[in-house]
Amino acid sequence: MEQLLHYTWKHKLFPLRELRTTDGRLIEVIHPGMHNTNAGPDFSEAKIKIGDAVWIGNVEIHTKASDWFRHHHDKDKSYENVILHVASDIDCLLYYPNGQEIPQLQLDVPQHVKENYTELIRNDIHPRCKEVVEKLPQLMIHNWMTSLMLERFEERTKQIFARRETLDKDWENTLFVTIARNFGFGLNGEAFETWASSIPMNAVAKHRDNLFQIEAIFFGQAGLLESDLQDEYFIRLQKEYRYLRQKFSLTPMSPNAWKFLRLRPQNFPYIRLAQLAMLYHEQRLNLSKLINSVSLYDVSDLLLTHTSDYWKTHYCFGGQTSKSRENQLSKSSIELIIINSIAPILFAYGKYKANQHLCDHAFSLWEQLKAENNRITREWASAGVLCDNAADSQALIQLTRNYCQPHNCLRCQFGYEFIKRTPEFLREEDIAN
Repeated sequence: MEQLLHYTWKHKLFPLRELRTTDGRLIEVIHPGMHNTNAGPDFSEAKIKIGDAVWIGNVEIHTKASDWFRHHHDKDKSYENVILHVASDIDCLLYYPNGQEIPQLQLDVPQHVKENYTELIRNDIHPRCKEVVEKLPQLMIHNWMTSLMLERFEERTKQIFARRETLDKDWENTLFVTIARNFGFGLNGEAFETWASSIPMNAVAKHRDNLFQIEAIFFGQAGLLESDLQDEYFIRLQKEYRYLRQKFSLTPMSPNAWKFLRLRPQNFPYIRLAQLAMLYHEQRLNLSKLINSVSLYDVSDLLLTHTSDYWKTHYCFGGQTSKSRENQLSKSSIELIIINSIAPILFAYGKYKANQHLCDHAFSLWEQLKAENNRITREWASAGVLCDNAADSQALIQLTRNYCQPHNCLRCQFGYEFIKRTPEFLREEDIAN
C-alpha cells in the first residue's frame, strides 16, 4: 500500500477536493519533489504551499504516521528538514527536535488506482498493459522507448565497468572478455565470460603469432583437452597445453560448464572458441581499431573471422563432418555481437573518456542495425509497438526484463497510463466496444 501511496503522491493523483493539513491549513502541491530511491526522505526538493507560506524541502510518506517512529526517523538528522509528512492513517502527531509540530497530510490512494494496479499485476497476457498501449500516441511511445534505450546503455556500462575492475582495469582485456561472453549467444554466455577471464592475456600475447598455441591455450583453458581421445590434432593440442599450462601456471575450467543441448553443430563452443582463436591471432580487432571505426561496415569488418583447417571438417574433437565448410562467423552473428558487445563497449569507453562522439557512435550502430526478432519483440508488436531497428528492440528487452517481469509497473510510463485510468475512461472504453 505504501508503494501505491508513493505513486499517488509522485503523479499527483489527488482526490477532487481541497488538500489540508491535519490542523486545517490549505495545501497546494506545486511540485511533489524528486523520488529518492536511496537512504533518506522519500522525496526531495518538493515545493509546497502550506497556508500562506511556500516551503521547499523533503517529503516523507508512510502508511501510518506512527511508522515514523517505527523506522526511527525521529532519531535521524536527515529527516529534520521534512516539510510535510504524508500518510493514509494519521494515528499520532510528529514533532521537530525544537518541539514544533511537523505538518501532516492524510492522503488515500484513489479506489480506481488500486483497482487498476491490481488488474495490471494479475493480468496474465503479455504485455499486461496491452489494452492501453494500443491506444497511446506514437510520440509518447517513442519518448519512452528512447529513455529505455539510454537506460539499457547505462546498465551495460555499469556491467562493463564492473568487469573492468576484475581485469586489473585493462580495457583491452575488458573488450576481449565482453566479446567472448557474447560468442556464447545467451546459452553459453556465462561459461565464455568465465573462460575468457581465466586467460592471462598479457602472457598469451607472446604467442599471438602462433595460431596452434593460441588454440591450445583457448581449448585447454576451456577444459576441453582433459579427456582421452584418439585424435591426432587433439593429442597435439593437449601436449602443447600441458607445456603452456606449466609455463603460465594455468588452471582450466570445468568442461561441465559448457552447454550443448539444442545447439546446432556450427554453434558448438568448439567452433566459437576456434573462431575467437583466429580473431585473436589475426589481430583484426582491438580497442584502437574499434574507436577509429567510422561506419557500421568498418565495425563489421573487424569481426570477420573463420577457423583453422581442422575445424572446417569437425564440430568437436573427433567428430568429423561429412563435408568441408568455412565456419565463418555469420552476418547475423556479427550483428548480434555488435548489438550486445561492440556498441556497449564504445558507449562505456565514451563515458570513461567523457567522449560524446563515441557514445553517439554507439547509438548510431544500434540505429543502423535491424531489429532483433524474438519472443519479446513479437509480443510487443501484438500491442502495436513495432521496432524499426536494434535500438528499439533493445529498448523493449530493457522494458520487459527490468519492468514487466519484476512487476515494476509503477516505474513504467506504460504502467502509469494504465493505472491512472479513471472510471470515466473505462466507461467510454466500454461504450466504444
